[in-house]
Amino acid sequence: MRPVDAFGRVLSVTGAQAQVRFPVGGVDDIRATVGKFLGIRAEGALVIGVITKIAVEPKGGHGLAREEFAVGALDMLGEIKGNDTGKPFFQRGVTEYPMIGDAVSAITQRELKLIFDLSGPGTIDIGALQQDPSIHAYINVDDMVRKHFAVFGTTGVGKSSGIAVLLRQILEARPDLRVFLIDPHNEYNQCFDDRAQTMSPKNLKLPFWLFNFEEIVDVFFRGRPGVEDEVEILSEVIPIAKVMFQPNAGPGTSARRLVRNDPKSSGVTVDTPVPYRLEDLIRLIDERMGKLENRAMWAKYHRLITRIETARNDPRYGFMFDNANVGGDTMVETLATLFRLPPNGMPMTIMQLAGFPAEVVDAVVSVLLRMAFEFGLWSDGAFPLLCVCEEAHRYAPSDRTIGFGPTRKAVSRIAKEGRKYGVFLGLITQRPAELDATIISQCSTLFAMRMANDRDQAIVRSAVSDAAGSLIGFVPSLGTREVFAFGEGVALPTRLRFKELAPQHIPHSHAITRTSMDSARNVDVGFLLAVVERWRGATMSNQARTRPMNGGDTDDLAELDMMAGSEFSRLRPDAPLLAPVAPGPSPSIRKSATNPETFFFPVDDGKPRLRR
Repeated sequence: MRPVDAFGRVLSVTGAQAQVRFPVGGVDDIRATVGKFLGIRAEGALVIGVITKIAVEPKGGHGLAREEFAVGALDMLGEIKGNDTGKPFFQRGVTEYPMIGDAVSAITQRELKLIFDLSGPGTIDIGALQQDPSIHAYINVDDMVRKHFAVFGTTGVGKSSGIAVLLRQILEARPDLRVFLIDPHNEYNQCFDDRAQTMSPKNLKLPFWLFNFEEIVDVFFRGRPGVEDEVEILSEVIPIAKVMFQPNAGPGTSARRLVRNDPKSSGVTVDTPVPYRLEDLIRLIDERMGKLENRAMWAKYHRLITRIETARNDPRYGFMFDNANVGGDTMVETLATLFRLPPNGMPMTIMQLAGFPAEVVDAVVSVLLRMAFEFGLWSDGAFPLLCVCEEAHRYAPSDRTIGFGPTRKAVSRIAKEGRKYGVFLGLITQRPAELDATIISQCSTLFAMRMANDRDQAIVRSAVSDAAGSLIGFVPSLGTREVFAFGEGVALPTRLRFKELAPQHIPHSHAITRTSMDSARNVDVGFLLAVVERWRGATMSNQARTRPMNGGDTDDLAELDMMAGSEFSRLRPDAPLLAPVAPGPSPSIRKSATNPETFFFPVDDGKPRLRR
């Protein structure tokens, strides 16, 4: 394949780069500047490179510039050669190096298509080339998904829209692939029409007994480090509680009975995902406390019981404690719901995290990703699953002194071993410098959107395996929806622009209210009362929320909640003012283990006391 007429010459060559010389201002319509692809005619091949640096050629001996010529650094990325039949094809890497004096030319649209037009059954169309918008940008979907991928970019650059484009194309090209998206801002539920189910604390049933020991300890201790003595007690009684709740061995019956066996003989451990009752757990702890001769030792047992009861009675934790033992062993149903088995036309699950208590989000993410990996492990990869993790730096931070260890371990296991078991990983973050570098290194395809932070750029540069690390220098100047794609999924490091989504498919966060700055002028006492009622209702039991207050109608609460929801969804200057509501008596809140009078606190003399 012949290039267009030469407009420059090679000055020097290294293993991955060539210096080229060409006239300032270009020739005819050729504009040689950074980011442009050029071709060098070597013996038997057209070497393809991209300009990463350009400057006016210095004049030898005088230190003055020769304004009529420029010198550019050309990163060599691949070459176009002819096969046995003479048909041209593109391959990465350079086998025929250019010589000094070889001609340099701008590559034609035909050559660009030969390099980037990879359309076929194994590719997806995600946008268009920045250099030539008429050429579509294709990604090899199997190379991208099966070898993991990551998307980096600061806030406001179109990252979420880009993810929606990628996932929509993946679902279309690979309908047999399940996709599990962790959505911390509740912004993707409208992006996939009826091909995705949305899970949230309102409809999720994740029984507490599916949590492993580290995860359930994190729940009971509200995201804080566990007290050593109490953790030790839990490690002893949880296996016993699991053994106590076992099915009858007799055939043809589904009844449950209590059996007191040694956990060691039954093979049950603290991490075995089998059901147990919190009532049994509390009773076992209480029995141990009753056998103590020294009452000074009661405090740790009482505190532990209180922690468990507090978590169980907290309505925010209803997704894991409410009816957790109804139906017995529901692990199969839980797996089928979470990972869409069978898909029934919905191969994707969107897990919205914004409604979960902040102190247990890490534990919930740990359970979900761990179950995804272990399901792939024990099913021998029978059902390929792609786990996409938004804000990944929260769950696998580079600083190992922060974050929740089991969550990092779950992400790391998928990154390192998941592909062997059909479990794949997609990471999205705005701060790659805060994400574990080991996990980034497992991602073979990277999408780098605009980033201004030097540390973030350095992390991405170190993860790029091509001889195109200098292309990261373009990242701070990328436009909205523009991205550099590197790695196995693309033919060459590619600057492209993601497709534009239809308005109804653009991600939009439902976890926050987007209002005008002056909308507060229309808020009156009635609105504030509605906010307070919803606020208090979030920490009250369902029975207390539906119980009439002071003889009032139960519809009052629903009406109040609807009024507040309406205000949260749209606050605008032309909205009508709410009528003031006269404040009534405070609602009666059911006493529970959260009452301070039910807590024991240790004091210096070693004797337990009630705080009054």
